[in-house]
Amino acid sequence: METLPSGLPKQVGDTEDLARFLTQSNHFNSVMAKPVAFLPNPKHKNTSVFRASNDSEKLQQVWQSTSTGERTLKGIAIFKAIHVRAANLDVIAAEPPPAHANIEQWPWIEDPDLQRAKQLEHAQKIAQFADVIKF
Repeated sequence: METLPSGLPKQVGDTEDLARFLTQSNHFNSVMAKPVAFLPNPKHKNTSVFRASNDSEKLQQVWQSTSTGERTLKGIAIFKAIHVRAANLDVIAAEPPPAHANIEQWPWIEDPDLQRAKQLEHAQKIAQFADVIKF
């Protein structure tokens, strides 16, 4: 099996935990992560995540080692890669930094309102399975 510099397999497994760093308090509430937390970056057309365990201390270390210091970590959404694939998206390893991956295959269409609605549909399918660690 082919591995990445981090030692992780090149293929992101369905059962792997993924972490989405939440830097805006409006991306989650006391119950769940909101779908907007998973929307793709329009410039890169993907959503950045990290392949990680459900260990909040380890995830905070990852944040500190990869953050530019411009944003404050408010929380972390943890979910499985299989939930991304069930939303008709994919998770692709994208190192560096170590353990980084991207959620890919978001819909991109001409009508911006329809595009956002379609992206939110996909994001909702991920958000409903995400557990949030708040700071």
